[in-house]
Amino acid sequence: MPQIHSVHWVSPAEYEAGEALATVRHEYVAGEVFAMAGASEQHNRISLNSAMQLRSAARGGPCGVFISDMRIRLAGGSYYYYPDVAVVCDPDDNATHHKERPCIVVEVLSTATANSDRREKWLSYRTLSSLRYYLLVDSRQPRIDYFRRGAAGEWEQGQLLPGEQLTLDCPPRYHATLEFDEVYADLLWPESLGEVL
Repeated sequence: MPQIHSVHWVSPAEYEAGEALATVRHEYVAGEVFAMAGASEQHNRISLNSAMQLRSAARGGPCGVFISDMRIRLAGGSYYYYPDVAVVCDPDDNATHHKERPCIVVEVLSTATANSDRREKWLSYRTLSSLRYYLLVDSRQPRIDYFRRGAAGEWEQGQLLPGEQLTLDCPPRYHATLEFDEVYADLLWPESLGEVL
């Protein structure tokens, strides 16, 4: 006979308290806590290259650029994610360990995270009225997909190609250019792109 174990649902307050003491980052999804695995060199380089371009445009302005250790809190605390890069331009979004109103979210895809980033996280992030851009940057092959909120509030999907750049604008006065070639600058691709990254 199979053994049955009870599931312990964690409250948002319990999650926040635990995360303040944790040595490993965890994401929180409607009462369940998931440990995050470490990232590859490819993943780190892409995150840093993306953040540098976005941070350069933010210098001296009202927006903050955050990488990997800043959580995004959604649905009143029902979800907490650690995006690879986030841009926040709302001065009232000033909690020290999480943000709630990002304008730009960048997720770097790996074999372990691609499905979650493309489905679960996208479904959650797009509920944020502040979000203007959601970028999916692949660490296994040079490919950047993005979602952009149109003037009427509808989501448009596109792909950034080699040699191209994407203009990113957030209120009140953030204007950045993300260049495909700079996102992938200094990457050493494995001989087989099918290798797990």
